[in-house]
Amino acid sequence: MAVKSFQGARAKKTGTKTPQLLVRDIMCQNLILFHPEQSIHEVMQKFVKYRISGGPVVNNAGKLVGVISEADCMKEISDSRYFNMPILDKSVQNFMTDGVDTIDASKSLFEAASLFSNSTRRRYPVMEKGRLVGQLSRKDVVLAALNLKSNTWRS
Repeated sequence: MAVKSFQGARAKKTGTKTPQLLVRDIMCQNLILFHPEQSIHEVMQKFVKYRISGGPVVNNAGKLVGVISEADCMKEISDSRYFNMPILDKSVQNFMTDGVDTIDASKSLFEAASLFSNSTRRRYPVMEKGRLVGQLSRKDVVLAALNLKSNTWRS
């Protein structure tokens, strides 16, 4: 006698797609902003005070003009020692990285992870309609991935 399957009828798949987690959902919106005229010393103080390693540089109109990081400050520290000059007198615009790579707020978590994996960047300014709206770090992406529970890994 043949053995019958005791498995019941399978539920039909519905056409609803799980919504994707977007950059705007996981980005940091409370940013510490820097200005091109600020001194490197002031920037380093803010890095320590707020426990950050970098941030966006904006002009007086609020437009993104660059990014300043601990690595940029290391250049100033190194130069000041080499030339025996004080580190307090130079401004952010001398050391910031301009021509900044950004990420759009509408990108998915997976697109952001891919962008980070293909670069050495630790953070990206998040833009929406040409405006700076936040910042996304590698840590933000990792935390969001850990918090995913029922979503599939398909894009």
